[in-house]
Amino acid sequence: MVDLGKLQRAFAELSGTAPRLFSAPGRVNLIGEHTDYNEGFVLPLAASLRTYVAAALRDDGQVRVHSALTGVGARDAVPPQLNERASFRLDGNRGTAGRAEQGKDQAAESWSSYIQGVTQTLVVDGLKFNGADLAIASDVPIGAGLSSSAALEISVGYALAKLAAFEIAPLELARAAQKAEHDFVGTNSGLMDQLTATCAKKNHAMFIDCRSYQVKQIPIALPEIAIAICDTTVKHALVSSAYNQRRRECERAVELLRETRPEVRSLRDLNPSDLPIIEQLPEPERRRARHVVTENERTAQAAAALEAGDVARLGQLMRQSHASLRDDFEVSCRELNIMFELAATQTAGARMMGGGFGGCTINLVRRDRLDAFQEHMTTGYRQATGLDTTIHVVEADDGVNELSF
Repeated sequence: MVDLGKLQRAFAELSGTAPRLFSAPGRVNLIGEHTDYNEGFVLPLAASLRTYVAAALRDDGQVRVHSALTGVGARDAVPPQLNERASFRLDGNRGTAGRAEQGKDQAAESWSSYIQGVTQTLVVDGLKFNGADLAIASDVPIGAGLSSSAALEISVGYALAKLAAFEIAPLELARAAQKAEHDFVGTNSGLMDQLTATCAKKNHAMFIDCRSYQVKQIPIALPEIAIAICDTTVKHALVSSAYNQRRRECERAVELLRETRPEVRSLRDLNPSDLPIIEQLPEPERRRARHVVTENERTAQAAAALEAGDVARLGQLMRQSHASLRDDFEVSCRELNIMFELAATQTAGARMMGGGFGGCTINLVRRDRLDAFQEHMTTGYRQATGLDTTIHVVEADDGVNELSF
């Protein structure tokens, strides 16, 4: 848990003024992976692991950022690590990143790109302010597929909007954060992570139509089931480039399909009855399209199962999702597959979660079996890989908000 007292003290060191405090959650996705940028369906919830931002306005055109605390299990540069600092001015398209303490210039430049990106995007959208001090702390596991980046973007964007009394709709805040990732970071992501961090509701999952962005809040009425996130503690370097490559392969599949089906504008326009047509595509477009089409169907069925409290069906669909991500979309890895196999006899459902090539699995575990599950996964994973796992038991939380303190 983040020590908010330490965050306040870090802000006092940075600014010397009293801040307001904001937070946004990480994202857990029950099912629906790599469907969001194909205008399909997803079923996420906000994790009870959050990024916190202490913030106050300045009047000199400068945004200064202090990372007060590291995230849990940090493996890359989002959010920033302990006692890094960065700054930029509001007088250019990207601003000018400051130097990080302790020689971590490259890391500061990386994480500050998310902050610069959402700030500059909001300015273009009409946000008017003349600088800010920000101190950031997070307990969202970093590089683990829980979207620490969206938690950072949304918490900062919301803080700046509130400080400047700038009215912005939740969907538009999510879009601004997504644009920051596209233009300033270079990850061509969908909108699921940012929309979840913005609009989530406590004790609910969100069934999101990623074409219309209509959201159906589904109560999670599974009192005997806990959501356990098992972190592989690895993140392979190809994740960003491979993510963008998978998106291009999906777009190429659409181009090929449109030669005979001109009404198809995205893979969302296909359903399982179209699989015979999909099977005629070349590789790898055939398998990429097959995953997206079947994953959309699984996600819609999973939303219905969750609404009905049918944990057995939900778990079956999650296992099918993992197999499809492993075999058709090819975004799993050895460590994720080991985690999945270890969980097979211990859970009601499990699968890899997030962009892939490392990160976490999500597991539905009986609450009275949590201790045994954690021991089984910790011991088995260490024996199989030589690595230690971190396990987080999370609840469905609210989206971004302002805290009183």
